[in-house]
Amino acid sequence: MTFVQVIDCKTSRFEELDRLMDAWVEKTKGKRTATHSVIGKDRLDASHFIEIVEFPSYEEAMRNSTLPETDRIFQDMVALCDEMPTFTDLDVVRDQQMFSATVRRFFELVQAPGELPPLDEVMGEHYHHHDPANVDDVVGMDQIRREMRLWREGFTFAFTVEDLIADGDRVCARWFWKGTHRGDFLGVPATGREVFMTGTTVFRCTGDGRLAEGWWEYDRLGLMEQLGVFEELER
Repeated sequence: MTFVQVIDCKTSRFEELDRLMDAWVEKTKGKRTATHSVIGKDRLDASHFIEIVEFPSYEEAMRNSTLPETDRIFQDMVALCDEMPTFTDLDVVRDQQMFSATVRRFFELVQAPGELPPLDEVMGEHYHHHDPANVDDVVGMDQIRREMRLWREGFTFAFTVEDLIADGDRVCARWFWKGTHRGDFLGVPATGREVFMTGTTVFRCTGDGRLAEGWWEYDRLGLMEQLGVFEELER
């Protein structure tokens, strides 16, 4: 679970404090576990600053705090503050921006060349896949990987995410898909044709930012027409 630490401090020597934090970043390069940091200044009190630091987990944050550079920087930081800074530890229970980033990463992974990468960084083990083209829903990481391999063996393709709209634990993606038919797909031998589709997918995400469920809508009929399936039937 993503972990956030909020550091609240007052200082009339912010420029020095800012240089100190730059020094800490340089000295801990390759060792620190923080993934993102934001510093805000109180609009009503120019000496009041709040830093929000994000970590992949509480455990990673604790590993970061045990670095000798972190301890030295903390002592120097206290000396630059007008009073003792306070620290608030937070487990992230929802992050809509993280959900959108996960969806973008999912589309990057499924179109990556070569062997299909692991999907566990973006998808829960029991992911539930709704596809109107399937008689039954696909449930589970192994099942969804088999579904993705079917497409990857049939096409070399790429997604372009046109829009992402997040609301609560849902992210809606409007996408454009373009591919080259290079292998058997649902009994249709490779044609070498360039094909394309548009579609929309609504994902449900869990608190840790991974995908738990997806509802897909796309023009499968139009795709089969581009592959010449109906040409064969008309003969």
